[in-house]
Amino acid sequence: MPNLIVVIVTDMQVCHDVIRLWEEAGVPGATILDSMGMRHLQKRHAHRDDLPLMPSLRNMLEQEEYNHRTVFSVVPDDFDVDDLIRRTEALVGDFGAEHTGLLFVMPVTQVRGLRKAS
Repeated sequence: MPNLIVVIVTDMQVCHDVIRLWEEAGVPGATILDSMGMRHLQKRHAHRDDLPLMPSLRNMLEQEEYNHRTVFSVVPDDFDVDDLIRRTEALVGDFGAEHTGLLFVMPVTQVRGLRKAS
């Protein structure tokens, strides 16, 4: 059965390395999304009253960025998911540690358009 592999990385610099690693491991393709955790969203709205009416470009660039990257891919049933998880965790760090991210795998009961990596 194909699997959906999802990794959420909190260190955005690592995202490109994850994509490179997944490509080398034979992942047929991946989608990358900007994402934000609920805790960061709550913090951002708590500071909402501090925003100027007309923020300058400098103000916008100086603001701390709370976004994460969510990378996901559907891999064929013969794909070595355990190896990909081990390699991803070796790159990103222990997902059990705080502020590392999250990785999970789900079975996919139906898929259309899945191709092998070339």
